[in-house]
Amino acid sequence: MKLFDLTGRVAIVTGGNGGIGLGMASGLLNAGASVVIAGRNKEKSAKAVALLGERARAIEVDVADEKSVRSLVDQTISAFGRVDILINNAGIAIRKQPEVYTLDEWRQVIDTNLTSAFLCSQSVYPHMVKVGGGKIINIGSILSIFGAPFAVPYGATKGGLVQMSRSFATAWAKDNIQINTILPGWIDTDLTETARVQIEGLNDRVLARTPAKRWGSPNDFAGIAVFLSSAASDFVTGTAIPIDGGYSISG
Repeated sequence: MKLFDLTGRVAIVTGGNGGIGLGMASGLLNAGASVVIAGRNKEKSAKAVALLGERARAIEVDVADEKSVRSLVDQTISAFGRVDILINNAGIAIRKQPEVYTLDEWRQVIDTNLTSAFLCSQSVYPHMVKVGGGKIINIGSILSIFGAPFAVPYGATKGGLVQMSRSFATAWAKDNIQINTILPGWIDTDLTETARVQIEGLNDRVLARTPAKRWGSPNDFAGIAVFLSSAASDFVTGTAIPIDGGYSISG
């Protein structure tokens, strides 16, 4: 058995058209998988598919809408006949102090970041059971374990993903489905580019605390995505793994 070989496997990556999602999708494709790039921005998804090649396909989805998520999974099965891997990567951040957050903004972040992962996981479950098992990877954050004054709902969703993963992992171990969480640190993406503008001194503070002395790159997630999607991680479930250059262990 080739531990890291994903040949014949089919993956769905929500928010896979850019940033960390695209880095993980690239890793899966290089390991032999076919990948569905699931996102709302058609143009951005089309560019990602053109970059990734013939085993990638774009499907439009609103991850906070149950019917849209069910349609995503149905279209994936129609196109590829199976689904083996789900990466719940779609997410948003609205940076404000908690006292000025509106309830609509709170719900938008909760639905996009947390409820979507529940809907997608529930939707792929019967198809994974059908093929004898599967892998689900939820994308949390170092804010799953730290607090930040500008990210109350974001942190709540990312902490929630860790606990939800653990619960799913205990429920579905009997079905040979492993569920784990990745906790990205400060990664150079469109999302954090905005953060560096909005949060004074963020770049210098990140570099000072990170032992690796750099921001992460989306490509830093290709390897962990392959590991957690492959037979190499068949006895790994319910874990939360920081990918942060040592940020979370630095005093």
